[in-house]
Amino acid sequence: MAKQSTQHAYIKAYEIIRDRILSGEIEGGTKLVEERLADDIGVSRTPIRESIRRLEQEGLISKKKVIQPTESDLRHSFQVRILLEGEAARAAASYMTEEHLDVLRQCVDIGKSGSKEEVMEANKQFHDIIMQASRNPVMIGIIDQMQSIIYLFRKTVVYHQRPLLIEEHEKIYKAIRQHQPDQAEQLMKKHLQADLDFSLHVFRINKETVPTQGVRTVSLLILHLILSVPDGSK
Repeated sequence: MAKQSTQHAYIKAYEIIRDRILSGEIEGGTKLVEERLADDIGVSRTPIRESIRRLEQEGLISKKKVIQPTESDLRHSFQVRILLEGEAARAAASYMTEEHLDVLRQCVDIGKSGSKEEVMEANKQFHDIIMQASRNPVMIGIIDQMQSIIYLFRKTVVYHQRPLLIEEHEKIYKAIRQHQPDQAEQLMKKHLQADLDFSLHVFRINKETVPTQGVRTVSLLILHLILSVPDGSK
């Protein structure tokens, strides 16, 4: 029970700090103080310390100072994801087990009828299963270090209802199940490129409607994005 409580506190702290950085509530250059964050979030300093360590690995914090990604940062990171997940989809078409194929099918089905939160989780699981099928710990490690950026794009495409999102998942699933590695790789790359293009388009629309006051990062745009999509809605 104590272990579960500690893990819950860590997840809570990580998600709150991550969202505050991505939204711009914690500004770039801000030095994070563990004791202050612990009091504010309502957890001990240990989960705060672990959260900061993880966010350092994900590139949002350096030496306990906040780094906010620019649009170029987001694009460059996502282009790496496109290459790696394309290769993972190719591997999945050769190596994915029947059990994991069934889970992949379930993720597609949830994407068609689930709530926003359910679709978010199914989207994450869909891509995680394919990434694990690469059997390449280096590739998996790189993707793990991009989770904050991936979360931002996932929330954008799900809550802003990118057209054909789930249809593309179904095509990828079918190519993997039918053992078509070339097709699976190309479909995954095309799918993620569409995610990138759609999300950057959403950010630019927000740029036209939210006054940035000369801020060069996308922080205020992301703040508007996050606040404009209520959690738990269908």
